[in-house]
Amino acid sequence: MSHKPPNNAKLDQIVAQSRKAAEARGHGYREQALKMYPWVCGRCGREFTRVNLIELTVHHRNHDHDCNPADGSNWELLCVYCHDNEHSRLLDHGYGSLTGDGAAPAAASQNPFAALAGLLKK
Repeated sequence: MSHKPPNNAKLDQIVAQSRKAAEARGHGYREQALKMYPWVCGRCGREFTRVNLIELTVHHRNHDHDCNPADGSNWELLCVYCHDNEHSRLLDHGYGSLTGDGAAPAAASQNPFAALAGLLKK
């Protein structure tokens, strides 16, 4: 059984093209959002100028980076800190259930302090 070694040059080319396309896509909607909305973080209210504008990001409300309607309805401007927090909250929400089906964990059925009153009386 012989395996053909991966064509690293072709893989590198595919990755480079993908990164270039993502960057172009990002600049397109970022530029539109910056023209459309005031340069203020939608969460913390921090204001931005040309000096620190790089710290203002475009957040996709539905988390789909390919959903970029021209009216900007899927975008909001967030500072890098609030943007990181938003994505962390989404990840944390996914870990909230151990079953993986999104259901809330079952309530505890035992009371660890049930016998405490009796023990304190002694």
